[in-house]
Amino acid sequence: MSGLRPFLIALQFLTRLPVRLESPPDGAALGRSLLFYPLVGLGLGLTLAMLAELLAETGGWLPAAIVLTVWVVLTGALHLDGLADSADAWVGGLGDQERTLAIMKDPRSGPVAVVVVVLVLLLKIAALEQVIARQDWTALVLAPVLGRAAPLLLFLTMPYVRPGGLGSELARHLPCRGGIAVLSATFAGTLAAAGIRGFWPLLATAALFFWLRLSMIRRIGGTTGDTAGATIELIECAVLVGFALAGA
Repeated sequence: MSGLRPFLIALQFLTRLPVRLESPPDGAALGRSLLFYPLVGLGLGLTLAMLAELLAETGGWLPAAIVLTVWVVLTGALHLDGLADSADAWVGGLGDQERTLAIMKDPRSGPVAVVVVVLVLLLKIAALEQVIARQDWTALVLAPVLGRAAPLLLFLTMPYVRPGGLGSELARHLPCRGGIAVLSATFAGTLAAAGIRGFWPLLATAALFFWLRLSMIRRIGGTTGDTAGATIELIECAVLVGFALAGA
């Protein structure tokens, strides 16, 4: 069970599946759990792809709407919450680090947060409609995989700027060599699965990630749980939209 513990922690944190741990996780297990984020994304992607395949013959927008609803339910809208908090903070922070971090801690969502979340969900459902109509299950599987590889890359290459709490424990105990190995395997598998047709969508997704990372460095000097969640949502959206446009 001890070997499975980091995976179960990742599953508990990233999904709303009924995972129960016998005792609270220690710092080392929390850090290792980051290594399993892409694997959790793979399980989520395969689940969504199987559901989409079952619904594909229905046609129209209904399969996309059902798949997106299940996607949000399985993840508990956790990352959408991070996206909303980050959107409010980036606009309301007025370029100031402390003000930006303070707004991210506010549980209330302003109009900017609502608009950004709605736009991302609209883009996702529109892209899903195209992906499902073409039965492009590779794109649907890769979106959650790359989305959950993103926070691992953030934690490997950026400081966590909030002292204390869960995020700081993740960052402090993340095994760097293991993280690099997991990311290398994830990206190699992604390139093999996507093939030539995935070159431009994946290149655009990589460009978005590095733009987001640069924006975080300039604004707050690192990452937080909210910005990691926002990155997951935006990378998922970019993968789906990129593959939808590539196949148009």
